Amino acid sequence: MKTPTMFKKILIANRGEIACRVAQTALRMGVQTVAVYSDADADARHVRACDEAVYIGGSAPKDSYLRWEKIIEAARATGAQAIHPGYGFLSENVDFAKACVQAGLVFIGPPASAIQAMGLKAESKQLMEKAGVPLVPGYHGSDQDDALLQREADRIGYPVLIKASAGGGGKGMRAVDKAEDFADALASCKREAINSFGDDAVLIEKYVQRPRHIEIQVFGDTLGNYVYLFERDCSVQRRHQKVLEEAPAPGMTAELRARMGQAAVEAARAVNYVGAGTVEFIVEQPQGYAHPEAMKFFFMEMNTRLQVEHPVTEAITGLDLVEWQLRVACGEPLPLQQHDLQINGHAIEARICAENPDNNFLPATGTLQVYGLPPYSYFERAPLSVRVDSGVREGDTISPYYDSMVAKLIVHGATREEALARMDTALAQTHIVGLATNVQFLRHVVRSASFESAQLDTALIPREANVLFNREDIGLTLAAAATVAQAVLREQRKAAGVDVNGWTDPWAQRDGWLSHGVSRRSFALNFKGEAHSAVLTRPRAGGMQLALAGGEHTLQFAQSPDTDASAIDITLDGERLALQVYRTGDVVHVFAAHGSTQITVVDALAHAGDVQQEGGRLTAPMPGKVVSFAVKAGDAVKKGQALAVMEAMKMEHTIAAPSDGTVGELLFAPGDQVTEGAELLRLEAA
Repeated sequence: MKTPTMFKKILIANRGEIACRVAQTALRMGVQTVAVYSDADADARHVRACDEAVYIGGSAPKDSYLRWEKIIEAARATGAQAIHPGYGFLSENVDFAKACVQAGLVFIGPPASAIQAMGLKAESKQLMEKAGVPLVPGYHGSDQDDALLQREADRIGYPVLIKASAGGGGKGMRAVDKAEDFADALASCKREAINSFGDDAVLIEKYVQRPRHIEIQVFGDTLGNYVYLFERDCSVQRRHQKVLEEAPAPGMTAELRARMGQAAVEAARAVNYVGAGTVEFIVEQPQGYAHPEAMKFFFMEMNTRLQVEHPVTEAITGLDLVEWQLRVACGEPLPLQQHDLQINGHAIEARICAENPDNNFLPATGTLQVYGLPPYSYFERAPLSVRVDSGVREGDTISPYYDSMVAKLIVHGATREEALARMDTALAQTHIVGLATNVQFLRHVVRSASFESAQLDTALIPREANVLFNREDIGLTLAAAATVAQAVLREQRKAAGVDVNGWTDPWAQRDGWLSHGVSRRSFALNFKGEAHSAVLTRPRAGGMQLALAGGEHTLQFAQSPDTDASAIDITLDGERLALQVYRTGDVVHVFAAHGSTQITVVDALAHAGDVQQEGGRLTAPMPGKVVSFAVKAGDAVKKGQALAVMEAMKMEHTIAAPSDGTVGELLFAPGDQVTEGAELLRLEAA
């Protein structure tokens, strides 16, 4: 038997953090890498992380990362022996997997037959039923008549879940609570499915109460060996997409772990699986969170690729799953057997995304003007405290063409409590300026009563909504004090008046110092949409007073020693705080250990000529495509009524009426691409 030989060069058919992740392991193993890139990614981090890079087309995925013929051409031209698909894009594309083999390339993933068997949710569930894997009650048939699907949903009983059969990542999925809402939800689900996957077939399932999303990492080799690398709990979700993942699953019993692990292995064995895969289960908690022994699990789907959340499995096992992928793909046996695998400690992953949680998680675009991360290791084989997987750098732009994820923050601790504390600290040390992110929202989730006590289910976010959304961790007083301190210190640095001999001339400084009397300085501010005035008073005797909203506060501040210019030490009313303060234009961004906020410095001269924005305009919240209009000119609408649907960053977004009125004019047509701020339609107020 020929001894397997490790690849000398592989092509990574992906972008962003997963491309960087694969390149890191390949570098450690001495395997050369080839990157592919689009117009938008010409100077991306993953391009620099690889030994070579090949341009494959325009910014939109359909013009580049989904053009598998261009990718195969690039692999052959550069002498790559294999292609790693990462996740998303072509990672579960049957035609691509087949084309790689036909081109004499190794597809670093399962055989096309396994992808095909598990790629359609309905067919995969039928296959799992034969293999004895438990299933959720539902309809998985090929007849897709709308009336039949409605009858099946009525038969199953509400609430039900509509899921795109070819779907993944929460796309093409809708929960329906009552029969009269089914038709609209089905139409929306099918529309999103055809746009995302080119297939609008759906399945209907019973919506499990108090459900947990627990998945099992499996691995198979070409010799017929299989193992499961324990479980991950991915219950905390928004829009059916994961927000936080952890391993092992809290409350998991050894008996349930063994049963779920064996079921996952049987699922993989049923399709002759090879490589890394994840078998996802929905877990019902019929007696509540305090009775894990009563949990029941049902097969949901199998993801035939490496998962976004694989780092938490790596953290608790000390293994490199990408290395395992490469070894298995070149014909080596699995590095370990089931009895060799052990769980070490607890790990949690947070997905840092460019989005606004307080605005229905609307994706955001923009430039990373500040991209400050906690002290971390990119990847180590041994357990680590903090790890960051990221495909961007400070100064990079988050575009509307790809997923909104900026980075993955992973922490590891001896216990779940230790991991929770490390996650909160690491999130506090994550400073992103230039676009909206979910960092503070993630801190709120981690510190919520449900998450801390491991009362986990997919409804955690709506259940804890009152402590997760529209929260202000830093109030006006501290925000104003930080703004004042940053402005004064900035001016002191700008005009320090230091001569060649190191002597400071006090007359050359512009810090408000006077030889007699009192120095006063006023700041016009806007905080959370309200105007405020802050007055800094500096008596000659020393010390400062900050007058704000009718109150007086004592204030002292200084530049933190041996740090960058954004670090400021403030003592406000006797309480000392270490802050990071960044100013971009008129906006001041304040970061403290307990939270962050933004406050605007108002320049009266700059805004003197402003006029009030014309009423009745409804604009695109971000660049994207108009999917449909739910109204026509002349229609009367009510506040909150859906007017239009846009697609951006792989998700659909509904534009709702801000007030009662009448539609005056539609300014675009379905299918049109629009820029951020483009006026979509006019609404005449009632």
